[in-house]
Amino acid sequence: MIKQKKLTVLEVSRVYDVSQASVYRWLHQYGDLPKNERMVVEKTSEETKNLELLKRIRDLEAEIGRLHIDNVLQSKIIECGSDILGEDLKKKYFTGQSK
Repeated sequence: MIKQKKLTVLEVSRVYDVSQASVYRWLHQYGDLPKNERMVVEKTSEETKNLELLKRIRDLEAEIGRLHIDNVLQSKIIECGSDILGEDLKKKYFTGQSK
């Protein structure tokens, strides 16, 4: 059933009330799986979900990169403005102090 992808190792372990490790041992001992390989069965929906999550991670990492660039740019603008005006703009406007 596992080889035909009708059941997963997890499902077999639950049906027969054995550990997943026991199912894998059985597959290696009595099946045609080589001892150094492990069979992984995923449902199509799990694969789709994993791909969507990987895309979400890429999108979030890209957003973090954009926000970091914005933060660095804003810091540089404040630094340059402070140099031009001769005042510490960060201290003056971001800590609530004013002259």
